[in-house]
Amino acid sequence: MPSVIFPGPEGRLEGRFSPPPRPRAPVAMILHPHPEGGGTMNDRIVQRLYKTFADRGFAVLRFNFRGVGRSQGSFDNGIGELSDAASALDWVQSIHPEAQTTWVAGYSFGALIGMQLLMRRPEVRGFISVAPPANMYDFSFLAPCPASGIFVQGAADTVVQPAAVQKLVDKLRTQKHITIHHDEIPRANHFFENEMDDMMLSVDNYLDFRLSPDCPIK
Repeated sequence: MPSVIFPGPEGRLEGRFSPPPRPRAPVAMILHPHPEGGGTMNDRIVQRLYKTFADRGFAVLRFNFRGVGRSQGSFDNGIGELSDAASALDWVQSIHPEAQTTWVAGYSFGALIGMQLLMRRPEVRGFISVAPPANMYDFSFLAPCPASGIFVQGAADTVVQPAAVQKLVDKLRTQKHITIHHDEIPRANHFFENEMDDMMLSVDNYLDFRLSPDCPIK
């Protein structure tokens, strides 16, 4: 799990990178929760997502947004953080240009940035959004959402209301050519404090489905 420093829009960005284990290995990027709420790339959900992709043979990057840890700059209300994510993906592609597919996974604020990145980068073919803050931010930019993925939400989340995520899922499911999965984890709060294994089981089951050679979603 090498520590890496790479250029971002506001100076250097700090990350952890699991290199591609084979030529043409797919890429995954993991995005952390809100910096002003203490979110960093070392968040335990971010680390679990990172590990599950690495275990599946992906080249995986998690990194600190500007102003977090050793990353330079200061918090920019999501605008600069989206630029950070784009720069991070550029960096991965510069050292691993032959990746077949790219995935993005984000938790909370990171899920918002991941979905925005999806709109900018057509090479992203799958997403995992854990507790996306659909009640705090306008997700109408997903018009249309260009890739299939999964939303995983805690049923007892008081930070992001499950109903707001359900409404977003229902809206996206009216779009053609993509398939949206949605798992609600019973009893789980926003931090999945006691339901982390259930949350990761949902993620792993979805990845089993999507990464199978005969998956109908390409």
